[in-house]
Amino acid sequence: MSETDRQSTGDVRRPEPPLPKDSGLTLEEYLAMQQAIGHSTRFRILRTLVANDELSAADLKAAVDVESHNFHYHLDELVDVGLVDKRQRRTADSQGFYTYYRPTAMGRGILEHGVEELMRREREFNDVYA
Repeated sequence: MSETDRQSTGDVRRPEPPLPKDSGLTLEEYLAMQQAIGHSTRFRILRTLVANDELSAADLKAAVDVESHNFHYHLDELVDVGLVDKRQRRTADSQGFYTYYRPTAMGRGILEHGVEELMRREREFNDVYA
């Protein structure tokens, strides 16, 4: 392609700003959420929480089947970016105190309208053309 075949800078369309001016979150915060579920372990953790609504750390770790030394690191990443909420039971039972985790609305949304939507479309495409 020669220099004369290229579009001039003035002809290039620019996309609309990604967020409204009064957005509750910054672009960096949204990108951090997307990056967080870009790791397979964190994706599995969030997906398991969405399927169960709320789980103790022990039940979640067993369901996801991840090494102990990595589990809390990945779970904390999801909490830090706002995809998972963490709460502690205020009263102890015979087992002691427990920490419970549940997906936030943003956590549910990023799965439903993000990666899982793409996977759903692929399944539908395969069903139609298989």
